[in-house]
Amino acid sequence: MANREALRQFQSHLASRLSAARTTGVAASWLAVEAANVKYLFPLSQSGEIFPWANTQPVPYTQRWFLGVANLRGGLYGVIDLGGFVAGTAPASRAEPVRDQARLVALNSVLDVNCALLIDRLVGLRSMDSFIDSAPAPDTAPGYFGSGYTDADGAHWQEINLQSLSQQPRFLSISA
Repeated sequence: MANREALRQFQSHLASRLSAARTTGVAASWLAVEAANVKYLFPLSQSGEIFPWANTQPVPYTQRWFLGVANLRGGLYGVIDLGGFVAGTAPASRAEPVRDQARLVALNSVLDVNCALLIDRLVGLRSMDSFIDSAPAPDTAPGYFGSGYTDADGAHWQEINLQSLSQQPRFLSISA
């Protein structure tokens, strides 16, 4: 129960920082998340609301990374397992403790795609000051990959351009 309260406080703190970052525009550039043991950065301007894990209604004859649809605050959203989509594999089975940290990050409404990405864990907000090195995405990387960043601990963070992701033919073609 104490873990749930700590998680609620973290989410509340993160929501207030997200709100402040959107109004000032300079405090943070990215929402930092983890999916399938990979660290990703979502541009704040392209990220939407963050929801707790919600059970999805499966949709038959779709890609394995398309988990189904979920009712999120009265809106119907397609739910994509980010780790499975990027890797091109089926989503890993998620144990209950992992589901406690799993979140759905909706794409910003200006992107005009009712979609939410399943991530394993929210890490927080990051700005350029959080990183010591950057490099452009390799030529072999997917078109939605932005620059890669390295933090002071040596961890690699991959930026994902959510607008570009939402326009990828593979992302839009959920049928199996």
